[in-house]
Amino acid sequence: MLNTKEPLAKDLQEKLSKLENYIKELGSLAVGFSGGVDSAFLLTVAAEALNDKAIAVTAEDASFPEREMKEAKAFCEERRIRQIICVVDPMQDEEYRHNSPDRCYFCKRRIFSELLRAAKENGIEYVAEGSNMDDLGDYRPGLRAVEELSVKSPLREAGLYKADIRMISKAMGLPTWSKPAYACLASRFVYGEEITKEKLHMIDRAEQFLIEHGFFEERVRLHGNLARIEVPPKDIARLAEEETRQAVVEEFKKIGFLYVTLDLKGYQMGSMNATLK
Repeated sequence: MLNTKEPLAKDLQEKLSKLENYIKELGSLAVGFSGGVDSAFLLTVAAEALNDKAIAVTAEDASFPEREMKEAKAFCEERRIRQIICVVDPMQDEEYRHNSPDRCYFCKRRIFSELLRAAKENGIEYVAEGSNMDDLGDYRPGLRAVEELSVKSPLREAGLYKADIRMISKAMGLPTWSKPAYACLASRFVYGEEITKEKLHMIDRAEQFLIEHGFFEERVRLHGNLARIEVPPKDIARLAEEETRQAVVEEFKKIGFLYVTLDLKGYQMGSMNATLK
């Protein structure tokens, strides 16, 4: 039984126990690890339940920011969890580059195919991903690839929601418990906008600039040569302050954006999906 630094409510303890038992029954597991809240929690539980029969497998591609890769590596090094880096290039799929509404399906299928290959080469029988119960309530074409490739979803098997994972992660002392939600950089493109490495790099630089100026929950959405910035409503006034606003405009234009806008509705997870409705 995994011990937590803080006591858990009965329902959370039951879900944690269910997760541990599910993972133990698998025998060996490669966790698709991005360093985010969900995968960090899943990897920690897997490492506790399976010891060296649990490994982290991280996909490195143009849509994965450098800062996230550094954090993912540091997390594994600190906990002495073996990590395998797989270089993946979703750009090889025309359907991905053209950014149809099913883009995530083609990307996830390529990534998980590579993770399954890496797991097999290292004597690991199963691969798992970190989706939770909340992911069932949004448009998630990537989950179709998960099902087709028989990738495991332990957090959903245990009935865990994002709030549950954050609370248990906090009780476990994981530094990721309060980390803002993250999605790959390709999710910043309006559907139909061609995805290129240059544009992904532009978004990465723009978001990194905002993070360095204290906006930790942000998105830079790309609409042609226009950058639409989303931050939580409480941060809109701070971003619009003259000195900050001017600095953002100047930096974004250096990066390559012609227009820079601030979305007054504020940050919304999956806001590009609104174009599908």
